[in-house]
Amino acid sequence: MNIILLGMNHRSAPLELRERLTIACGDHARTVAEVKTIPPVKESLYLATCNRVEVLAAVDNPDSAMDRLRWFVFSHGNLSVAEMEACLYRYRNEEAVRHLFRVACSLDSMVIGEPQILGQVKDAYRHSVENKATGVMLNRLLHHAFHVAKRVRTETGISANAVSVGYTAVALSKKIVGDLTDKSVLLVGAGEMAELAAKHLVKQGVERITVVNRTVEKARELAAVFQGEAAGFEDLPRCLARADIIITSTGSPGYIIDRDMLTSALRRRRNRLIFLVDIAVPRDIDPRAGDLDNVFLYNIDDLQSVVDENIKTRLEEVQKAEGIIDEELEKFMKWRATLEVVPTIVELKDKAESIVRHELLRSEGWLSRLDEEDRKKVEALINAVVNKILHKPVTGLKDVSENGGGEAYVAAARRLFGLEEEEDR
Repeated sequence: MNIILLGMNHRSAPLELRERLTIACGDHARTVAEVKTIPPVKESLYLATCNRVEVLAAVDNPDSAMDRLRWFVFSHGNLSVAEMEACLYRYRNEEAVRHLFRVACSLDSMVIGEPQILGQVKDAYRHSVENKATGVMLNRLLHHAFHVAKRVRTETGISANAVSVGYTAVALSKKIVGDLTDKSVLLVGAGEMAELAAKHLVKQGVERITVVNRTVEKARELAAVFQGEAAGFEDLPRCLARADIIITSTGSPGYIIDRDMLTSALRRRRNRLIFLVDIAVPRDIDPRAGDLDNVFLYNIDDLQSVVDENIKTRLEEVQKAEGIIDEELEKFMKWRATLEVVPTIVELKDKAESIVRHELLRSEGWLSRLDEEDRKKVEALINAVVNKILHKPVTGLKDVSENGGGEAYVAAARRLFGLEEEEDR
């Protein structure tokens, strides 16, 4: 059985095309069910994220299956032939497996090392299992992919450091203020950057979030997402005194938090430290405030330098990750190759056992004159001789299958041992 994969991602297709296909095939259960009806497809998995749409399949006829799946994508995504040919990539067997491993390890992600993609692959696999779209091949392949991803995360530093401004802000806050679960967070501004940072904070256990915005209604909308509180700018001094972590991202043309405001907040906090991240351009916080004791102030450039260094570190770890993928790819392809010979080996052993049973029945007359112990010795001797005769053919078949090109040997073995005759009956 062959393995094929085709799809489009953030490198091969613009967002508009990925959106069209994701919307058209957004119902995973329906899409998996439709792919299953394509005749050459025996097993399938459908993966759709904001950055990729892919179909992985185990098929009998790869040429026919690839062509049918191309037209499946074409018709569902409402793509022109030119658009499809320009953005669709296609992989077979070893390259399809390698691509899946790289996706699961987030080497093919927009942000190398990000953890979300593995969860998305696992969700896609769960949908396929629930819809009975997988079998021996894809079950083994997906579990192997999860194993590879675990090795890469354990044995390399590819996901050790933050590579987004929002996540970097949260990582720094953990280093400075420690456990976040009992900390109070203040978001000044209710834009996208503030929301992304808040999402990262909530994942780290933060429960108390206050949103301050010039437009209070907008502050209420964002606060509601995190079951937090909302306030207007007139309440900013009071909110500063209550916050352990402050993230600002307004569009204000000048400073909205100055040194005097933070001095007052520290006094009311009895000098408990405050961690501030100013990700606004122009800046929201007077940089002189960073000179105060127990005030830790970072701006967007400070965070970007950390991000750039972390990206560099991740890229250095990619080579190690690719080495792990090469090792695991070889293991999987060897296992896949043995599938060519396993049915033949099973039939060969079954035929030998059948011959032994038949001959023992034919010899029942004189065997019955032996006592039980001698009879068992005769049967053991016959089985030992048969096993020794079969040992070389069986191990030879396994060896050639692992090294590729096992089909010719399988055909020869089936003809030599008369297994083709069994098929013809």
